[in-house]
Amino acid sequence: MFLLNVTDCFSAAHRLCGYQGACSNLHGHNWKVRVGIACEELDEIGMALDYGIIKNILKPILEDFDHEYLNDLPLLEGQNPTSETLAKMIFLRMEEGLKPYSANIKEVEIYESERSSVIYSNA
Repeated sequence: MFLLNVTDCFSAAHRLCGYQGACSNLHGHNWKVRVGIACEELDEIGMALDYGIIKNILKPILEDFDHEYLNDLPLLEGQNPTSETLAKMIFLRMEEGLKPYSANIKEVEIYESERSSVIYSNA
């Protein structure tokens, strides 16, 4: 199996409802997002899946979050905009976008800082 990784980023503001601490206040992050895509086979030129295809699926997903106040985004359906929630949402949207291809989303990793990340996977 081949695991392809593509990384991109977005900037957004949020606050964590119900959290006891500084993150309950309005603040922002420059989130880094890495998606891991699994492919079993190579095409006739030796590629699992063109990175451009992955980037084209990921880009509009992240644009929906970029420079937004996440607490007010209808697509979050009132969920607390934690990194965990965002990772799962991006995973599900990537899963949908990859349906036409012989590839599966395996994991989404979101860094809310250089030292803190969460991974959502189907494992």
